[in-house]
Amino acid sequence: MRFIIVPGWRDSGPGHWQSLWAERLSGAVRVQQDDWITPSRKAWVASIARTIVLQNEPVIVVAHSLGCIATTHLPAEAVARIQGALLVAPADPERRAILSDFAPVPYQKLPYRSVLVASSNDPFCPVRLAGAYARAWGSEFVRMQDAGHINVESGHGEWPLGLALLQSLALERAGDAQPDLSSTFFKSLETA
Repeated sequence: MRFIIVPGWRDSGPGHWQSLWAERLSGAVRVQQDDWITPSRKAWVASIARTIVLQNEPVIVVAHSLGCIATTHLPAEAVARIQGALLVAPADPERRAILSDFAPVPYQKLPYRSVLVASSNDPFCPVRLAGAYARAWGSEFVRMQDAGHINVESGHGEWPLGLALLQSLALERAGDAQPDLSSTFFKSLETA
């Protein structure tokens, strides 16, 4: 199984849970964008779709912020390869001009299991809007209290809760044969 790491606007820098997971999780592939600062929906979606379609295994998407919204815009050939998605701190492209190319946000059910994690005080997306996304997309909704944008600035480096949620998606897909991601991940932290 492949984990497709989909960063949001301005990428996920060093110390961000996405960067740590991309380095340490076996089977993780990080999406690269040509322009992290001035995002174009067409370019971003094409890059994510290409990364997914190039994989030989089923994928689980691990998206943050604008990466969540870009994931909901994916074409059918990429969507068909997705087995699950962890969607963390989605963006609100209708409130930020720089992200407006990603509006309107699709409001249809995703054809795979998804977990949407949002914070009660995310400065980039009100929790009520994140809840509306979760309902529309058919996502399980995890509401964190006062977790900010669930990034380095809000104190979420390694983020064990997120890893546990990712493991639940992977276990459902692979059954009991799936290794324990948290022990693999934390062992790699000890040797890093």
